[in-house]
Amino acid sequence: MDKKIIIIIAIAVLLAAVIGLSVWGYFYFKNKFVSAPESAEEAEKITEGATRGVLPSLETNPLENKPDINPADKANPIKNIKVNPFE
Repeated sequence: MDKKIIIIIAIAVLLAAVIGLSVWGYFYFKNKFVSAPESAEEAEKITEGATRGVLPSLETNPLENKPDINPADKANPIKNIKVNPFE
């Protein structure tokens, strides 16, 4: 056989092997890493365990006792003046 034909056949075989391994790897890893909960009860248990102790209480307001750190509120002398110039 001619060297040119052998090289073409070798490239075709390698290309087919790469494509075949890529397709096999795609389906293998797609099914391996997907683990959805079997039922709604399992999903509820996972959600309950994930949020336990993490969420803040809804009855508290963290901004209720915030300090007044804006100096512009104290320095503005005309803050309370409300005059409509068009009356």
